[in-house]
Formats: sequence, structure tokens, C-alpha cells
Amino acid sequence: MTEDNDHHELIHEELPEEHSDPLIRFLHRIIRVAIKVLAVLMVMVIIWGIGDVIYVLYQRLSTPPHFLLNINDIFQTFGAFMAVLIAVEIFINIRLYLGTDVLPIRLVTATALMAIARKVIVLDLDKTSADYILAIAAVTLALGITHWLISKKS
Repeated sequence: MTEDNDHHELIHEELPEEHSDPLIRFLHRIIRVAIKVLAVLMVMVIIWGIGDVIYVLYQRLSTPPHFLLNINDIFQTFGAFMAVLIAVEIFINIRLYLGTDVLPIRLVTATALMAIARKVIVLDLDKTSADYILAIAAVTLALGITHWLISKKS
């Protein structure tokens, strides 16, 4: 056995390359390929997201008054930036899933916190109900406590 095979056996024991049932072995292979396809697609989303950020900035800066952003433009730009950063975090989650035998719970909670932060940044308070704001606050608090507890344990 080569070093790569030894290393690969340690990764994701729940999807082993060796299994007594050929169907299960085949299905595991399909799942591993599907995860790699997701990683490629996420990189494409990141590239498209960067294009979107550039396009949003261009649109905002090229409309009168030129080279000035109002507060709504700034928040929309922040939202576009945050969407790309969230996509990067999701890619890192996928890469870690592919490359380690540990589910990166801390990174997953950090990604979720970033996603909820993006939601808060782009939230239009004039069109949002109090119940919705309370729900976002509850999710943010729960994720924050979870992330803190996981970080404290590490």
C-alpha cells in the first residue's frame, strides 16, 4: 500500500473505498465524486460572485451622481461582498470535508454566523416585521453561543 492509500483510508471512514458490497462501494465512489463536483461548482460561484461585485460597483458608481454611493448602495455592495465571502467559506468547508476525517463544526458555525451577519447588514428595517427581527436575533444568539462553546472547547 502506498502512502496516499494509507492517508486516503483515514479520510471519511463513513465512505470507505473498500467495502464488501460492490453496490455500496460504487455508491461511495459516486458520493466522493459528487462532493468534488460541488467544490468545482462553488469555485465557479465565487468567480461569478466577484463579477457581480464588480458589476454592482460599476453600476452604482456610473450613475449620477458619478463616483458617489448612498447608504443603500453601500449596503448592497456589502451584501455582494459578504455573499462572495460566504461562498469562499462554503468552499473551505467542502475542501476540509474532502481532505480530513473531521467535520469542521467550528468553521460551519462561523460560516452560518457570516451568513446571518450578511442578512442583518442588508436588512431593510422599514419592510421587516418585529417577529422576523426577533427570529434573526435568536438565530444569531444561538449561533454565537454555539461558536463560542466550540471555540472554548478547542
